[in-house]
Amino acid sequence: MMAMPIMIQGTMSNVGKSILTAALCRIFKEDGFSVAPFKSQNMALNSFITEDGLEMGRAQVTQAEAAGIKPLVSMNPILLKPTNDKGSQVILNGEVFGNMTAKEYYENKLKFIPYIMEAYNFLSGKYDIIVIEGAGSPAEINLKEDDIVNMGMARLVKAPVLLVGDIDRGGVFAQLIGTIGLLEKDERKYVKGLIVNKFRGDKEIFKQGVRMLEEKAGKPVIGVIPYVHFDIDDEDSLSERFYNKERGGVLDIVVIKLPRISNFTDFNAFERFGEVNLRYVRKANEIKDPDMVIIPGTKNTQGDLLWLRENGIEVKIKTLARKGKVIFGICGGFQMLGEEIYDEGSENKGGVRGMGLLPVKTNFMSEKTQTRVNGKFLSIGGVLKDLSGEEFEGYEIHMGVSDIIGDLKNMSVLYSDNFSDGKGDGISVGNVYGTYTHGIFDRENVIYKIISSLMREKGINNSSCSKIFNMREYKERQYSLLADTVRKNIDVDFIYKILRGGI
Repeated sequence: MMAMPIMIQGTMSNVGKSILTAALCRIFKEDGFSVAPFKSQNMALNSFITEDGLEMGRAQVTQAEAAGIKPLVSMNPILLKPTNDKGSQVILNGEVFGNMTAKEYYENKLKFIPYIMEAYNFLSGKYDIIVIEGAGSPAEINLKEDDIVNMGMARLVKAPVLLVGDIDRGGVFAQLIGTIGLLEKDERKYVKGLIVNKFRGDKEIFKQGVRMLEEKAGKPVIGVIPYVHFDIDDEDSLSERFYNKERGGVLDIVVIKLPRISNFTDFNAFERFGEVNLRYVRKANEIKDPDMVIIPGTKNTQGDLLWLRENGIEVKIKTLARKGKVIFGICGGFQMLGEEIYDEGSENKGGVRGMGLLPVKTNFMSEKTQTRVNGKFLSIGGVLKDLSGEEFEGYEIHMGVSDIIGDLKNMSVLYSDNFSDGKGDGISVGNVYGTYTHGIFDRENVIYKIISSLMREKGINNSSCSKIFNMREYKERQYSLLADTVRKNIDVDFIYKILRGGI
């Protein structure tokens, strides 16, 4: 038997489609069904490497966790990773298909339908329910002719649709009613219900609004979901984490918000400690005098390095490094900290001088590294010396090979013992650290040692550092809280009727 599908579409980006998809996955799991998420085409710079070395969108990984299953690349057969304002690297079934301009992709995207259906049918044969997530809005009338991710996807698998609007940003009536109005007649029949998301205040006051929505849109409002903060990985660069204000923690950690920042979920673990004030900054004067600076991954290493240089951020980072502050580069950030970056043509052909804080040279080639990493820190120095011997896990996604140059006398290889191939990678010199591993901060022992070390360096009694907690159990509690909140504020019985074709 094939799975029962249901689809979450939104009136625009960032209305909460990804989180609500995760919520339904957890609700169905709690009710005894086997369930999997699916998104035919995702555009995001947050990605993940599966156990078999394939790349997929991070949102579908989060949804799979909520469903209690391992992430499979078939949950996201097409991933678009923007390289600039006009083009993206196309990841097909977890591997690089090639770089395309937006025009080239739109001219060819119908050719991807067989791959989409192959992935969907694989999941449909394994699970009871498939929760499908749309992208952006189904009412982009200039793009919908060749749509493969919203109503085009709903048609392919005959999926009933729940349409979500965001009331927090205002205009939810125009969002929902306008979207329904712009759909074709045969598309409207797929929309079975409306959801108002991110509601603040007394829902009793909104009852008249619900009646008006139902009257004008001709569809029932099946849920008004309150605005609640859940510590669950975000989908894209619209993340509210970027705009978090200072929380008053004793430690100030700065993440440089690069124009093409990728995998910023690497740093979510810091926010789970009250001692840390984690800030994302885009200007040199916003950096101030932090305890640690993190340069994250990027989909355009050379371009973002030049942006750092032009905006005075590179000078600020070098000044802090000379003062002995901790500088930590991950993936593209690691490459930027080196002596030189040479690109044979994968991003921007030619060479660019690096920051010169780590003795490495990076050469970009056509091959892409995609692998899971399990390892441990070797004997490293500097403020973070307590990490020596600690085990960690994560994954690598990068187009480049970094070679250590010069005398190893005053430096340390950062980690080794990759269980799959025994390699060593990464490097540290003084208080400057670089690694290719995404997720390196996610293990409880690693994040605890970093925070306690920074507190000690600052002269604060690190015995008061928050206790280590089990990250897996913590995530499970967050998914359960999400499901409980949504279940209490949505008509679950109506959803089951939709699934069974009763509506």
